[in-house]
Amino acid sequence: MGLYLVALGSNVRHPRHGPPREVLAAALEALNEAGLEVVAASTVVDSAALGPSRRRYANAVAVLATDLEPPGLLAALHAVEAAFGRRRRGRAWGPRVLDLDIVLWRGGSWHSPGLAIPHPRFHEREFVLGPAAQVARGWRDPPTGLTLAALAARLTRPRPAPTSPPGAGP
Repeated sequence: MGLYLVALGSNVRHPRHGPPREVLAAALEALNEAGLEVVAASTVVDSAALGPSRRRYANAVAVLATDLEPPGLLAALHAVEAAFGRRRRGRAWGPRVLDLDIVLWRGGSWHSPGLAIPHPRFHEREFVLGPAAQVARGWRDPPTGLTLAALAARLTRPRPAPTSPPGAGP
């Protein structure tokens, strides 16, 4: 079985499942029912929306086990999103009841039209790396070789305040 790290997000209330945090709990159940074994799931974190949406997101990460190759898993994730009412209209970063993204695959990298593993921007997103480090801290990013724990620490560590060059003064 292959192992995948999948990010879950929601910022729209679902008529049956309720607010975004409840949507994520229901999505984990739906993933299991779809034959995608949820091996581990992080806690849910809240984050600001990217792009034009103003609604805050509930985010989590799950480790899934499946015999599917990456394109098959992507199709299965899209089917779960559609079952929750997600309609793909080409508008990036808009509000959505459920968003499921493949972040990493224990098989390494994968690149095909419409699918890139690792996810191209996951290492910039605290709402992915924080939860990912909870459930897969030792997994490595193929391009950098860094663990998810190290990537999360880099993203969240305090940065020193800029200093003035010598001789510069008020």
